Amino acid sequence: MPSASSDSNSKNARANNASASHSDQSSAPNSTQNFSPTNSSVAANEAPQAGSIVLDEAAIQRALTRIAHEILERNGSVERLYLVAIPNGGVPLARRLQEKLQEISGASTPVGVLDTTLYRDDLSRDCGKARPTIRHTEMPSAVDGRIVILVDDVVNTGRTIRAAMDALMDFGRPQSVQLAGLVDRGHRELPIRCDYVGKNVPTQKNQNVVLRGENGTLEGPLEVVLLDAAPTEALR
Repeated sequence: MPSASSDSNSKNARANNASASHSDQSSAPNSTQNFSPTNSSVAANEAPQAGSIVLDEAAIQRALTRIAHEILERNGSVERLYLVAIPNGGVPLARRLQEKLQEISGASTPVGVLDTTLYRDDLSRDCGKARPTIRHTEMPSAVDGRIVILVDDVVNTGRTIRAAMDALMDFGRPQSVQLAGLVDRGHRELPIRCDYVGKNVPTQKNQNVVLRGENGTLEGPLEVVLLDAAPTEALR
């Protein structure tokens, strides 16, 4: 039979072990206290601050590469593709997207430039103002039977895209029309959605999302910035 002294020693050993274990846990770093929300989904979905860079040159290149792969995955080949840029910001993006598609597929895709000014639904509203600026249109061929991909820098209300589809019909009857936007900032006023998006950016209506390059042009490295200002153009 175990002695009373043996039982006492066993109880003391268990008490010492429990005390040491509690001491070790107290001295260990608290992972909950050190948690940073930087990589959390909440932080990732927060609206960017005005004046911040939404996409830099490297991020734009990555977005266009991904869009090029998505276009090929959806359409199978570039055989019937026709990229149509909406000026101004859509022009350099369509040229870059053409290069990406050629790098991946080994085949070239035609690129057109389509001005939407005369097809906008706000011309009559602004008839008392200065005459609108007509921008360059360059369509190398008709779009009959083609899969047309409209390329724009920032998609907002959807009114520019509607105008682009109206203008496009002057050049034939495409098989289908798809939309690629580098930035989708929401605030739709028409039932239009992007088929390919570089980045969804939550914004306020009084903010402006701008694609810009060197010295106020669309040349050289590009970036997308968020500005606290009324849009310089009418509804997009």
